[in-house]
Amino acid sequence: MEHRNPLLKQKRCTKTFITAGEIMLRLTPPNYEKIRMASEFDASYGGSEANIALSLANLGIDSTFFSVVPNNSLGKSAIRWLRSNDVHCTPVILSSPEETPTHRLGTYYLETGYGIRASKVTYDRKHSAITEYDFSGYDLRALLSGFDWLHLSGITPALGPGCAQLILDMLKTAKELGLTVSFDGNFRSRLWTWEQARDYCTQCLPYVDVLFGIEPYHLYKDETDPSAGDWKDGLPMQPDYEQQDEVFQHFAERYPNLKCIARHVRYAYSGSENSLKAFMWYRDHTFESRLFTFNILDRVGGGDAFASGLIYAMMNEFKPMDMINFAVASSAIKHTIHGDANITDDAQSIIDLMDMSYDIRR
Repeated sequence: MEHRNPLLKQKRCTKTFITAGEIMLRLTPPNYEKIRMASEFDASYGGSEANIALSLANLGIDSTFFSVVPNNSLGKSAIRWLRSNDVHCTPVILSSPEETPTHRLGTYYLETGYGIRASKVTYDRKHSAITEYDFSGYDLRALLSGFDWLHLSGITPALGPGCAQLILDMLKTAKELGLTVSFDGNFRSRLWTWEQARDYCTQCLPYVDVLFGIEPYHLYKDETDPSAGDWKDGLPMQPDYEQQDEVFQHFAERYPNLKCIARHVRYAYSGSENSLKAFMWYRDHTFESRLFTFNILDRVGGGDAFASGLIYAMMNEFKPMDMINFAVASSAIKHTIHGDANITDDAQSIIDLMDMSYDIRR
């Protein structure tokens, strides 16, 4: 498929990227209001995989998104939004009412936190088009052929059995075709239980090259006796270098297919001020990023910005410390942007933040 993205004319990276997942309508009360106070909502679109495709496209990566949306004004508007950000959407299925009987686009409502009040998400995505579509006859080999990188997450399989099978089939097909595969567990407690997520996402690990996050996965000390415990048991939410390095090493020993493992660590002082840093295992060494502290305009999508930042840095063959610092800087800068995605079309601005340069650029 030809991608007519003007940003690609002067690109350095020639690798092509594809991802798959659900895109949703996002409705947000303005001015940090709560839903019960709102008389109007700001409308936009989002979803983890779509956010990553959009962020990479803005940075000049040839980026493609695959999904199912209803063939109505809402579904087409979501796709137009992606296309307006240079994401290639030719594979997206515009489904008919016969294919997806409920014929709806998923929606979520976001109450944006402020100060000591945390943000809150309310989903309305049951029976969305992607959950009702029958993928059993879909040619995944034709879909993935010609791409270099596939990214998937643990959100999509939580939507229903058909989506769960789709993600496993995509992982297996991608490995047969030789794509680099990245995966983010992205646990959502309102979609499935912790044990369901761990059981499923652990099945995905043998097919993954680049892993984001260390949960939700089983990493049993003794695979024949789960009662012996998990290597992650007792790991604090904000581990030190030695604690994180030990867990990374156990992942790498259990799954030698893994080439990179990365996770960010958040320090939340309030709903409006956070800090981020990250750890990355790469080439048998664990790297620790700088710590970035910032005020928050919109926190949603911060993890996706971290993932897209690392994918961009890896595709462009950054040095390891620059890779992890670029990823955290991408996440930090996303927190200053309204909406789900990191709409930053200037990699240099992320590099400047990565280098702690805050001067105005003239």
